[in-house]
Amino acid sequence: MSETKKDRVGIVGAGRMGLSMLKHLVAKGYAVTVCDISEKQRDLARAAGATIAATPAAVGKASDIVILGVGYDDEVNEVVFGANGLAKTMAPGSIIAVSSTAKPDSVKAVAARVAEKGIEVFDAPICRGRFAADSGTLLALVGGKPDVVARARPVYATFASDIVHLGDVGHGQVGKAMNNLLLWVNAVGLLEAGKLAASTGIDLVKLREALLTSSGASDALKEWDMISFTWALKDMQIVADMTDKAGLSLPITGAIKELVKEARRVKASNPPDWTGKGPTKYG
Repeated sequence: MSETKKDRVGIVGAGRMGLSMLKHLVAKGYAVTVCDISEKQRDLARAAGATIAATPAAVGKASDIVILGVGYDDEVNEVVFGANGLAKTMAPGSIIAVSSTAKPDSVKAVAARVAEKGIEVFDAPICRGRFAADSGTLLALVGGKPDVVARARPVYATFASDIVHLGDVGHGQVGKAMNNLLLWVNAVGLLEAGKLAASTGIDLVKLREALLTSSGASDALKEWDMISFTWALKDMQIVADMTDKAGLSLPITGAIKELVKEARRVKASNPPDWTGKGPTKYG
């Protein structure tokens, strides 16, 4: 029995994550077309086996499923609906997979607009970070119609070891927002806990080892050296937008949104030395 024909895959935004995803796709025999604003990333994508396209529209014309790896909601909209956007060229029955971290309402709005052209949306933000992208062990939190999820699953299984279908389009982004909220709650807590613990003269490395076996454990503590707060404010702005639209008063969430602004500077310049890889200046 012949193997089922693979969908042609496009990637718009072949940055640190997208490039790793591309390599896994090529290794599994997928034909991949890439568009990126960076000449360096285009060169790397070409070297990894991708065909390079000049515009998202050109990617859409050459692809059955297009993965979006751009950073912000307005970039998602431009890539899809701009003058050289995907919506200009993608065929009915094709899929736009939104792996950007975006507002749930933004992804639902994209889905409603492209549905008029017979294009489906696979809401598929990814978790676990760049090293998981390298090893093909990402987590995809996905939303969409069951048949769309089933069709996109083999593509995402090339770089995601876990794919969890959370519901309709938008629910993937809800899952990612809650994941990130909890990440930053823990990460901000570790800045403060580290400052307090260091003031007592305790060995933070030994304390960390103990906490990782107890109820104070978290992925933020486990992966402390990789926490940078680079995207924390954007993540918390998404959560704040959801909070406002729901009419909820969430004081801890509001405080974290403000605290991550300073946390990025502290983590870069003066963090508690939980792992023993640099001097602790607290105390």
